[in-house]
Amino acid sequence: MTHSNVHITRSTDWSKSTDLCVVPAFYPAEDRVKMAVSLRCFLRTGKVWDCSEMFLLYLFQSGFVTCLRSIMAVTVRDALNQAMDEELERDERVFLMGEEVAQYDGAYKVSRGLWKKYGDKRIIDTPISEMGFAGIAVGAAMAGLRPICEFMTFNFSMQAIDQVINSAAKTYYMSAGLQSVPIVFRGPNGASAGVAAQHSQCFAAWYAHCPGLKVVSPWNSEDAKGLLKSAIRDDNPVVFLENELMYGVPFEMSEESQSKDFTIPIGKAKVERQGNHVTVVTHSRYVSHCLDAAAVLAKEGIECEVINLRTIRPLDVESIETSVMKTNHLVTVEGGWPQFGVGAEICARVMEGPAFNYLDSPVTRVTGVDIPMPYAKILEDHSLPQIKDIIFSVKKTLNV
Repeated sequence: MTHSNVHITRSTDWSKSTDLCVVPAFYPAEDRVKMAVSLRCFLRTGKVWDCSEMFLLYLFQSGFVTCLRSIMAVTVRDALNQAMDEELERDERVFLMGEEVAQYDGAYKVSRGLWKKYGDKRIIDTPISEMGFAGIAVGAAMAGLRPICEFMTFNFSMQAIDQVINSAAKTYYMSAGLQSVPIVFRGPNGASAGVAAQHSQCFAAWYAHCPGLKVVSPWNSEDAKGLLKSAIRDDNPVVFLENELMYGVPFEMSEESQSKDFTIPIGKAKVERQGNHVTVVTHSRYVSHCLDAAAVLAKEGIECEVINLRTIRPLDVESIETSVMKTNHLVTVEGGWPQFGVGAEICARVMEGPAFNYLDSPVTRVTGVDIPMPYAKILEDHSLPQIKDIIFSVKKTLNV
C-alpha cells in the first residue's frame, strides 16, 4: 500500500467526485474536509506518503484497504519489475545482467530496487558489450543458472545475435537434448519515438524465424508479469520483446494476477474483444490501437474480434483459426516491416489450414511501411500503423 509506484483506480472516478459525504459524519467537520482531500489525492496518485494518520485509520476502518488488491492498476514497467523480483526471490539460480541494470535501476527503471535488495551477485552491471555479456549469460545458463539478459534495446541485440541464435537457440538440438539453455533475453523492441532508423526496428519476425527460440510479445501488465515469469521458468531460451512506449501505461490487474504463483502459458493467445464480423490479430502495443479501432467500428455496427497473440513463436494458430471460422474475415496488424513479417506468416498458416475455406475475402495486412524509419515526426507517424489505417483495412476487408 505504501509503494510509490503503484497506482490505484476505481471503476467510478472518485478522484474527481470525492466530497464530504464519503467520510463518516462522526469525524469533526475540519478533519472530514482534510480526509476528503487526502482521499481524493490518494485515488489520483495511489500514494499515501502525504496522508495523515487519521486518514489511514479511516481507510482501514472503512474496509477500503481490503479491496485494494482487486482494484489495483499497475504500469507495465512495475509488472515486469514484480515478475523479476518474485522469480529472484523464488529461485536463487535466477540473476539479471545488462547495461545499467543495477545501481542506475535500469535505463527504463524496470529493475528499480532490485540491486539494493539482491546485491552485486544477482543484479550485475555490464560494460557496453552486448556480444560479451550475452555470451557470459548463455554460458551461465549452460552451467545451470537462469540468467535474465537485458538489452537496453533490441536494436543492440544485433551485436549479440550470434550468441542468441548459434549459442542459445541451437545448443539443445546439437547436444541431442542433453544441454538445455534456460535464458531470457529481454528489453524494449520496436519503434519508440524520434530515434530514427537504427533504433526503431521490430525484431519479432527476426527471432521468430529461428527454431529453438520462444518469442514472447506482451501487451498489458498482466501479459508482462505472467509471461515473464513463465519465460524465466522455461528450460528453453526465450526472447522477450517489450515495448518502450508501453512501460509507463497502467493497466488494471486482477486479484489472481497479483499472486506470486501467477503465470501465463507461453504459446497461448487471448481474445481481448469478442466480435463476429472480422478477426483482427495483433501483438504488443498495437493491441491498444486495434481495441480503439474496434470501439470506433462498433459505433458503425461492425464488431471486431481482437486477438492478442502474446506469443509469436510458438504461434497459437488454433485460436486464430477458431476466430476466422466464426467471423469469415481476417486482418493482421503489426509494427514491423511487411516482407516475411508476422502477418505474412499468419496469412500462410491460415491459407494452409482448415480456416481458409471459411474466408469470404482475402486477408489484409496492416504493417509498418517498407522503409528505414524516418527521423521527422510526421514521417515517423506515417511509417507506422495508425488507428485510421486499421479502420480503413477492416472496412476494405468487409467491402463496406
